[in-house]
Amino acid sequence: MDGYVERLLWVDLTERRVWDEPLDEEWARQFVGGSGLAARILYEMVDGDTDPLGPENPLILMTGPLVGTPMPSAGRLSVCALSPLTGIWGESNTGGFVGPELRFAGYDGVVITGRADRPVWLSIVEGRAELHDAADLWGLDSYETQERMRAALNEPKARVLCIGLAGEREVKFAAVMNDHGRAAGRTGMGAVMGAKNLKAVALRGTAKVPVADPDGLKAVVREINANVDEDMAAMALRLAGTAGYVDMALMYGDLPIRYYQQGEWEPASNLSGVLLADQYLTRSTACYRCPIACGRETRAPSYGLEKADGPEYETLGALGSLLMIDDLEAVIYAGHLCNRYGLDTISTGCTIGLAVEMFERGVLTPADTDGLELRYGDAATVHRLIEMIARREGFGDLLAEGSAALADRFGVPDLAVVVNRLEVPMHDPRAFVGMAVTYALSPRGACHMQGDMYGVDTGQGPPVELGVVPGDRFDDSEEKGRIAARQQAWRNLYNAMILCQFQNPGVERVLRALDAVTGWGLEVEDLLRLGKGIVTLKRRLNLRRGLTRANDRLPDLLMRPLAEGGTEGTVPDLDRLLAGAYAEFGWDPQTGTPPD
Repeated sequence: MDGYVERLLWVDLTERRVWDEPLDEEWARQFVGGSGLAARILYEMVDGDTDPLGPENPLILMTGPLVGTPMPSAGRLSVCALSPLTGIWGESNTGGFVGPELRFAGYDGVVITGRADRPVWLSIVEGRAELHDAADLWGLDSYETQERMRAALNEPKARVLCIGLAGEREVKFAAVMNDHGRAAGRTGMGAVMGAKNLKAVALRGTAKVPVADPDGLKAVVREINANVDEDMAAMALRLAGTAGYVDMALMYGDLPIRYYQQGEWEPASNLSGVLLADQYLTRSTACYRCPIACGRETRAPSYGLEKADGPEYETLGALGSLLMIDDLEAVIYAGHLCNRYGLDTISTGCTIGLAVEMFERGVLTPADTDGLELRYGDAATVHRLIEMIARREGFGDLLAEGSAALADRFGVPDLAVVVNRLEVPMHDPRAFVGMAVTYALSPRGACHMQGDMYGVDTGQGPPVELGVVPGDRFDDSEEKGRIAARQQAWRNLYNAMILCQFQNPGVERVLRALDAVTGWGLEVEDLLRLGKGIVTLKRRLNLRRGLTRANDRLPDLLMRPLAEGGTEGTVPDLDRLLAGAYAEFGWDPQTGTPPD
């Protein structure tokens, strides 16, 4: 199979056994790779009763056919399992170099089951896998762990996936960290890793990914790289990183403020990516074969921090504007703490934001919060809460369960801004109503990377050949629902190939690249078919886990119009949008279920 190493590594931690299995060619052709192929494998291994933190829940690391090839920005890895935060399908996606290194080490993916009786780490070097004792690593932060792994292998260029203290303590939104401060952040994959007593996976190899048409791939790669400088969105990312979106988000009303309840806040401009670049940026960083280099290395001298990763736009929103904090250094430091302990910055900021809102409303009192006064704008308390969450210390133990659990515990479930128990990211569906479909139907719960309609309606590389056409951001017609469904299918295919969503060279070039790597001879319409098939598979898995049509909804706070700001009092007509999306996917309009 061109485009594949054709080998999966299986690891049984309970039995301390590792072995190779051949890649299923039919599954690869149908679900491609990444989170698509991982979902197909998981579908055979779990049922409605599987405990996400139990040994029977497999943790799957999966690459795709483009990963590790010369294709620009194809350096990603999917980390998948049932989510301990949501109870349904969980997937996260990380950049850096770990995805390509896994293929160079000899595998398309890794399936990890069971639970070790004591902490272990896994090495995969030149096609050979081995489990090692990790007692001396347990308790180390993510940065220290990565350094120790490279030293243990005597390989300074080894790539490492690991958990920090949050994963060890099974914080429900713990991240898997890699390449210094890169993260597979969402849905609690770090908690799954911690529950398995698996501290780290270290990778090193020199194998090559077989390609069907090397000359054809080189040709399309040259075209993509030559046109990056003409891509305005890519250039903006190169200059200011994802943080460069802050000012635009403020204009559109897309940046959540005061726990999604305020439409304008002038100090939010202090979080601008331009200011970040001007005052705190030390250098830009890039993932494997990425011509954009949107990564940021920064500093926060007020906190004695001379080297920090990020912050990205989502971190600036979740740990900044959402909490009414406009001190850029304070947000940089908060993001650094999350990276150090291995926490998803979105869920961390949102859960703290919910706690602050509950305190302001009198639902929480100092008796509940270990005497802490929770107020908007208090950066020092946010930093303290991040530490408490990672350690599951006192009130932090409650926060470590996530927003939905916190709201349930204190009898205010409707106050949590979650979809299927996953915290909503920093894009407001009142600003781009197509995002209402993205959130409601995202297979992993609220997720902006499952169909970035804010990018579509601002013209950032939409796949118009697939019927994803930019339009009025407030249009909540059935046709907009169809467009959002098509974009969701496209991004699910991206997460299967796997290609970074900041790389948007157009449908024709993506198709040529995929065909040059695999030799499949696909047509344009096949891309949408593959993407829809992946979305539908994940839907079936979630229905097995107990989701119903009633779960396709937005939280109450997002269905209330804001009086000021860029949303202009808009609330999406979710029923109308979903009618279009169900029709596009071919699902039953009453039950939301796919046909047999």
